[in-house]
Amino acid sequence: MEWEIAYHTEAVQQAIKGWPTGLRAVYTRITDRMKAEGPNLGMPFTRSMGDGLFEVRVKGTEGTGRAFFCLIVGRKVLVLHAFVKKTDKTPLRELAVARSRLKEVRRANT
Repeated sequence: MEWEIAYHTEAVQQAIKGWPTGLRAVYTRITDRMKAEGPNLGMPFTRSMGDGLFEVRVKGTEGTGRAFFCLIVGRKVLVLHAFVKKTDKTPLRELAVARSRLKEVRRANT
């Protein structure tokens, strides 16, 4: 049974659609693999950020993108936030947005 990929809001999906073509292509390859094999692909594709938050790590010639996600019961991956990195480290503001949305999802599913 395949995994399903869903998005927290339409804005998250549109943010990814706004990425440069090369990054979108790499993101699509990674998420297709996640659908088939599950979200635990490991480095360099996915990484745990702690407390149930994970990231898809996208790297291309145009730069680096990140998409934070969590897992929902029933083989579902929920993409919470996505952005293109401008610095080497993940900006704390972007991580805070993802953690805030993770809390929202947990409250809604409790």
